[in-house]
Amino acid sequence: MAWWRPAPRRSPPDSAAPAAAPLTSYFPAPDTAQVLTGGVQVVPITTPKGKFNVWTKRFGHNPRIRLLLLNGGPGATHEYFECMESFLPREGIEFIYYGQLGCGNSDNPKDTSMWSLPRYVEEVEQVRQALKLDKDNFYLLGHSWGSILAAEYALKYQQHLKGLIISNMMMSIPAYNKYAAEVLAPQMKPEVLREIRQLEARKDFQNPRYMELLEPNFYAEHLCRVPLPEPAARSLGKTNQSLYVTMQGPSEFGASGKLVNWDRTADLPKLAVPVLSIGGKYDTMAPEHMRMVARQVQHGSALICPNGSHMSFYDDQPTYMRGLTKWILAVDRGETKVAL
Repeated sequence: MAWWRPAPRRSPPDSAAPAAAPLTSYFPAPDTAQVLTGGVQVVPITTPKGKFNVWTKRFGHNPRIRLLLLNGGPGATHEYFECMESFLPREGIEFIYYGQLGCGNSDNPKDTSMWSLPRYVEEVEQVRQALKLDKDNFYLLGHSWGSILAAEYALKYQQHLKGLIISNMMMSIPAYNKYAAEVLAPQMKPEVLREIRQLEARKDFQNPRYMELLEPNFYAEHLCRVPLPEPAARSLGKTNQSLYVTMQGPSEFGASGKLVNWDRTADLPKLAVPVLSIGGKYDTMAPEHMRMVARQVQHGSALICPNGSHMSFYDDQPTYMRGLTKWILAVDRGETKVAL
């Protein structure tokens, strides 16, 4: 789940999907009887520590397909998903940006006790209710940490889902840590890895040398293999470090925070909703694990981006966007497993 602290846009993918809905349907005439906000809806949520507001913004309108986006980090913002605007509208797919509590435009209680996976699950459920999403239209896409949250939500509330997308996240932190230590780390030059390990042993994570080593030797290989696009740089530059360190831990080689023992691999067969598992050949997450996720759920499809890393929607954009839209439109037609 590591993050980089901007690749020219490629041509849009071909699509065999049905023609998109007319623009008058996707962008309906505004209701002049109310004050318009460009799709922004601030959702009040109730937590054990009181009431807060989280920010959402709807893009487009399709009563059958409403895709809620859960950003990663933990603690980044919705902004790195802005690439979706170049692909999903042409397919008539409505999508919704959402700032989790502590992220982006949403309230930040600055209370580490609020950074809790079960509490975030209940937050997503409150957002779902406020946005009137249901089993006939609700698709949930989580990326990285957002996939942990999406999986936890689905395991408790899948009756409200039409489809689930697990993007670039293994379903076991112990397995992720093992992959990072045994597969990713040895790919680095020994002298580089040795210096990184020395800095981590001293807990010297704020040392500028730590990032100097990680950016060309790790991030450029496994996080994003093209120059970081502006929306991603803008998003990751706003990461809530309190949330990130509390949940993920300070190291970029595996997790050591509250998520250190999280493992839902054994529970994957409980998921009956259609699931799309997305990975990248060069991802921080093991591609074979992402294929396994698709096999273990009841109705799974796998999409492995051959040129992609952790942010495959940027560095293997044609593969990622073509597969994502094809899968969503197929599930909308009633299919449960889709060949990608």
